[in-house]
Amino acid sequence: MLKRAGLILVAAMVISSGALAADIQPEGPSGLTVQSGGTAKRFMVAAANPLAADAGYNILKQGGTAIDAAVAVQMMLNLVEPQSSGIGGGAFLVYWNAKSGELTTFDGRETAPAAAGPDYFLRADGTRRNFWEAVNGAGSVGVPGTVALLEMAHKAHGILPWKELFQPAIARARAGFEISPRLAGAIDGAADRGLPDHDATRAYFYEADGTPKAAGSLLRNTDFADTLETIAESGAAAFYEGKIADQILAALATTPGNPNPMTAEDLSSYRAKERPPVCVDYREYEICGMGPPSSGALTVGQILGMLAHFDLKAAGFGPEAGHLFAEASKLAFADRALYMADSDFVEMPMRGLLDPHYLRARAALISARVAMEKAEAGNPPFGQRGDFAPDLQPERAGTSHFVIVDGVGNAVSMTTTIETGFGSRLMAAGFLLNNEMTDFSFLPEKDGQPVANRVEGGKRPRSSMSPTIVLKDGKPVILIGSPGGSRIIPYVAWALVGMIDWGMSPQDAINMGHVSNRNGATDLEEGSVVAAWKGALELKGHEVKITPLNSGLHAILIGDGLLLGGADPRREGAVRGE
Repeated sequence: MLKRAGLILVAAMVISSGALAADIQPEGPSGLTVQSGGTAKRFMVAAANPLAADAGYNILKQGGTAIDAAVAVQMMLNLVEPQSSGIGGGAFLVYWNAKSGELTTFDGRETAPAAAGPDYFLRADGTRRNFWEAVNGAGSVGVPGTVALLEMAHKAHGILPWKELFQPAIARARAGFEISPRLAGAIDGAADRGLPDHDATRAYFYEADGTPKAAGSLLRNTDFADTLETIAESGAAAFYEGKIADQILAALATTPGNPNPMTAEDLSSYRAKERPPVCVDYREYEICGMGPPSSGALTVGQILGMLAHFDLKAAGFGPEAGHLFAEASKLAFADRALYMADSDFVEMPMRGLLDPHYLRARAALISARVAMEKAEAGNPPFGQRGDFAPDLQPERAGTSHFVIVDGVGNAVSMTTTIETGFGSRLMAAGFLLNNEMTDFSFLPEKDGQPVANRVEGGKRPRSSMSPTIVLKDGKPVILIGSPGGSRIIPYVAWALVGMIDWGMSPQDAINMGHVSNRNGATDLEEGSVVAAWKGALELKGHEVKITPLNSGLHAILIGDGLLLGGADPRREGAVRGE
């Protein structure tokens, strides 16, 4: 763990909308219901569904810790937002311990089955499978890690009994909940993406005549309630061994055309890991998050580390800042593609990627006047470049994020996922199984060079999840993160620029339109004020695409005796606190 000693925080950040808020688009992207955020003095939770936020709030109100609340939030999210996350997937958690002044991270990323090898996604003729061919069925499922992560974190930092934290989700699963408009739309949208192809998902998400269940319909999940009761009573071991593990393996056996070599030993041997955070200086702040197997903290850190050499406050919220952000993102994503993977399997130049001298040299490649072409990876110090080929495998946007501050100042920023919406489309014991194997490179090598993110038994696939805690004077001041596949990285970095450089509140930073570049076209959020920047960016040489950018940012700003939260209006998030 990394100790951050420092002074007691005296709120120097702007705890208001900031001078720019009126100019930025207070109404949010068009067609969305704007969240007003929320304030609190004692504790707060912001999550992607009101029922999940309520579950966390009630745990905090009982005197539970941020970790206690995280367990309750995740279990409720699994029930009411099953397409995005759950116990059949994985997660990363960044944790601030207020008593010790320590920041640490927990890695619950899925692992490849031991028998999986580099040719996992190749057909018999040596050609690679396409994405949706690989997703739909057992072959895309990695060994889940969320339950192990939460148990590890709870044993270290929980107060309330483990069993109690499951009760809100168990009760709601038995009583039922109304399908939200977003979930109903997701079910309808997945009808031609394999969701009705499997008995369990067809029976759960569709009517007897095959039509998708509609918004407002009551959905009960007694199988999930039974599963949660077993885990609540017997701990994580009951998930990885015994009846639940048997049900997972049985579900994997239902798609012989897309097989999976996962065994009972793969499940029983899974372990979550505690890892040190990855931090980078930005202005007077430390931006800290999850290191490998996530590329999140490294890539967010690189983007901000390069932008630190430009006066974004003077540039203001406009196309000039959007240009600089897109250029820094190109350079960071070039490094991400070449170097970043599970550091337990691949030697990575982590220190060099965030070295201030290296980032200064990379920033010098950015012209304020003209956009660069596709960026090339750099040659960071303190490590060998390696004979690797870049991996451009995209991640899909089926994920969730929540942030929590408890009554004594402990804090959680957790991103949780089953990968693409509805994961592998397989259900076991009332929950969906992930498709995280498709976050590996489908090709093991290119032009004779191995890909760092290739499939290997026991390896964790590269992720873009970016749960983040920002420190100032050694204390947390911002918690933030988002779903969104590989666009998580620009979503989080852009919102941090809004809060740090332009004095925005969390809600204003979340509401402002997104700018995203993953070393290609510059994407501007459709229906937002930034879409009007298209012409100005094209004059600088950008290829610009106007497109929906469906983030799920949730954030808390920690001031002097005041918590200010924000929830993403692009989803169904809510802020609760007192």
